[in-house]
Amino acid sequence: MSAAPNPHTIALTGGAGMMATLLRPYLAAGGHTVRLLDLAEADGPGPRESVHVGSVSDPDFMLAALDGVSAVIHLGGLHREKAWAELVATNITGTQVTLEAARRNGVERVLLASSTHAVGFHPTGAAAKDEVLVPRPDTYYGVSKAAVEALGSLYADKYGMKVVSARIGTGGERPGNVRTLGSWLSPADSFRLVEATLNDQGAPGHHVVWAVSANSRGWASLDAGRRIGFEPRDDAEAFAADVDTASEDTWAGLLGGFWASEGHRVGMDNYPHLAAK
Repeated sequence: MSAAPNPHTIALTGGAGMMATLLRPYLAAGGHTVRLLDLAEADGPGPRESVHVGSVSDPDFMLAALDGVSAVIHLGGLHREKAWAELVATNITGTQVTLEAARRNGVERVLLASSTHAVGFHPTGAAAKDEVLVPRPDTYYGVSKAAVEALGSLYADKYGMKVVSARIGTGGERPGNVRTLGSWLSPADSFRLVEATLNDQGAPGHHVVWAVSANSRGWASLDAGRRIGFEPRDDAEAFAADVDTASEDTWAGLLGGFWASEGHRVGMDNYPHLAAK
């Protein structure tokens, strides 16, 4: 992997998280300088990385952390269903604070982590159309991601920024079940989406794209992403032999899957087994 012709100084929120950890080697190989922003201290910073500990909802911290950067990758936030107040404080307010700090620092490129769950009550087949699905969130978490997209739209239109709202299917090093054979976003393709955000194609403006790889079982149209230069290459099918086909859920008809079912509670912690981790 060769270095990018025009390396950037990038602020990466959620810098200690799973998706950021998988993305970091690609950013380093691309020659970018990266500031890792998180409440937790990111492990093992490389020669072009610096660690900044603080909250995305803290205006003073974010204004200082984004000073001198040319792009922001906003992965910071809560990634599961939580109480409403928690999601508002972190996902919605944190995104507004991040975008405002970017604006005040003259940053013109922002990638926002949205989610399939912003449109979770749409039928899966609707995602194959070359259009942006209107929000139909399946949870409070999904509502928070719809708000993330709305904030991205506001800042793009009001201030002439290029903001990409990435409706992420399923991140991770590899797919883990039948559903994710269609929704997986590989680490390498997440980097390709970053590159598409950094380039001049489709700029400025707000761009809502599906953040999924070129999966053989994929259900989403990739056309909106291609219009800004996002061309995913990886295919979850390479891991299909290791996936338990009996794990397919019974809510496959909706984009939100289990999250759109009665069994997934709204406004509650559906993952008590993770509380001690």
